[in-house]
Amino acid sequence: MEFDVVIVGAGPAGLSTACRLMQQSQKEERELTVCVIEKGSEVGAHIFSGAVFETRALDEIFPDWKERGAPLNTPVTSDEIYLLKNAEKAQKLPNSLVPKTMHNEGNYIISVGNLCRWLAEQAEELGVEVFPGFPAAEILYGDDGEVKGVITGDMGIDAKGEQKADYMPGMELHGKYTIFSEGCRGHLGKQLINKYQLDSESDTQHYGIGLKELWEIEPSKHKPGLVVHGAGWPLTKETSGGSFLYHAENNQVMVGIVIDLSYSNPFISPFDELQRMKHHPIFKDTLEGGTRISYGARAIAKGGLNSLPKMHFPGGLLIGCDAGTLNFAKIKGTHTAMKSGILAAESIFTAISSEITVSNELSSFTEAFKTSWLHEELHQTRNFGPAMHKFGTYMGGAFNYLDQNWFKGKLPFTLHDTKPDHEQLKPAAECTDIAYPKPDNKISFDKLSSVFISNTNHEEDQPCHLKLKSEVIPVEKNLALFAGPEARFCPAGVYEFVENPENQQQQLQINAQNCLHCKTCDIKDPTQNITWQVPEGLGGPSYPNM
Repeated sequence: MEFDVVIVGAGPAGLSTACRLMQQSQKEERELTVCVIEKGSEVGAHIFSGAVFETRALDEIFPDWKERGAPLNTPVTSDEIYLLKNAEKAQKLPNSLVPKTMHNEGNYIISVGNLCRWLAEQAEELGVEVFPGFPAAEILYGDDGEVKGVITGDMGIDAKGEQKADYMPGMELHGKYTIFSEGCRGHLGKQLINKYQLDSESDTQHYGIGLKELWEIEPSKHKPGLVVHGAGWPLTKETSGGSFLYHAENNQVMVGIVIDLSYSNPFISPFDELQRMKHHPIFKDTLEGGTRISYGARAIAKGGLNSLPKMHFPGGLLIGCDAGTLNFAKIKGTHTAMKSGILAAESIFTAISSEITVSNELSSFTEAFKTSWLHEELHQTRNFGPAMHKFGTYMGGAFNYLDQNWFKGKLPFTLHDTKPDHEQLKPAAECTDIAYPKPDNKISFDKLSSVFISNTNHEEDQPCHLKLKSEVIPVEKNLALFAGPEARFCPAGVYEFVENPENQQQQLQINAQNCLHCKTCDIKDPTQNITWQVPEGLGGPSYPNM
């Protein structure tokens, strides 16, 4: 199928690109064909975010979003930030000591999944073709090495690679330009960065893992618009990250934790950190008596401006969290992803209107990016993440307070952090094992019951989408040296070490049907032995209101 523009991923970045392209098409009365493909069973099924939302980019695309019924129903009413000293105590920080990037006046507590569902409706009304359930499996290249489109994944292949009765081959989607907006650690974006060496002039990308639950709480405890952030316990000084509790609409709250994947102790389990975190009175007092509705997890790219690769290459662009535009200082990436999509659409429309050949790179995108508020915002917060890594939670927080509140992000130097997250683990022999408490099934729960409420499902008789470069490395290196961190950094119980009944030796078992598509394994595996690929279409989680 031939299109002017093919967009991979129906997240905030991809849908913003599609909407802006068609707005320009209608304004200039120039016919344009645009398609968006999405690996989730529906738009929004795989979308996962906190989320406190800043409307700046949405205001640019749809200034009348209120009249159009955008799902922004809960304005932020107040911010509370706590330093959690231990399992019982916390100290509330005065707003005057909080970095300005953490203030949320004028923002909204939303479901980004619902926002994307709404954006898809707007895109379709403008004439965009949106195809959920079709993952982009491969990149198509032209004779000159330019990207000319993608191939969607085959359907109906069994675990042995044989065609089943319902086999349906993938489709080639050709575009004058192809936009990759797969989200953090997109598997095709990863390939593009390597092929075109897009990161040759940038720092190493850094990541965190965000875990979140959606709860319905007692009406008497519900405070619509309240935003709560926490730092400190249960994380140690060597592990940076933070916790959150957002009071949304309909007596629902979003509770979660973000843990930097630069942690060094291989015994850390992000899932179990979330479960014990909820027992702190700051969270437990709100959740007690409530009902857990959903659970999910997703990696986030948090390197910021320093780690941004070049975002253009022959035949297309890498945008949003696929490139790493999230502003970690704000813990927000939706508005920045949307702005990158707006810039992408404007650059592409100009190129198509000027009949610039695809082999020419969209360098105009970089020029537009550097003069945009997106670049200005990321530049002002460029030191935030490196400061936390270099100086720790407390000293790094103090530095960021001075940098953001006193110097407004304009210090005459830039901090750098160039050690990849997967190289940070220390040998297990040098670390202390962590004895996590057992779940009480009221506030805390186990992994399998959590995966169940994420509505995750994969066709079991299909090739495993989690590929090992070597079958022996998990046991001979990762288990021997790091005590098998795969079994802990995965938030869904995908990886576990079991005894082989034939030889009584340990082996890695992969339960791919549990996969939440968070990409943490692709990032944190200390030997980089795991490669995440797209499974068959329609697979993965199906998040409601997340």
